[in-house]
Amino acid sequence: QVQLVESGGGLVQTGGSLRLSCVGSGRTLSNYIMGWFRQAPGKEREFVATISRGGGTKSSAASLKGRFTIARDNAKNTVYLQMDSLSPEDTAVYYCAAAIGRTTLESRPNEYNYWGQGTQVTVSS
Repeated sequence: QVQLVESGGGLVQTGGSLRLSCVGSGRTLSNYIMGWFRQAPGKEREFVATISRGGGTKSSAASLKGRFTIARDNAKNTVYLQMDSLSPEDTAVYYCAAAIGRTTLESRPNEYNYWGQGTQVTVSS
């Protein structure tokens, strides 16, 4: 199994940016489809973005308006989420996740096998 640790969250003002990092250990992340999800208080876990083993990506453009970008650096065993033009609606706990045995991009949280502990992102007005 793989262990995932997110970092980079914090408090930012509306319009600011953050870059979240997800570092894997125990296994190389190059064998996994990786995803970012978020969960706001009182809401269900929401898909943010996913990236394939080869670097192809899919984002929730309808909700995020292209403001968030996922990337991976296999040499560093790390996945990133660049968040720009943040608004209070983006306030949530952000989770990194890994899916095994997949060849296509996956946006359903129940299809992911391993999850990080989450990192809090708070956007103030």
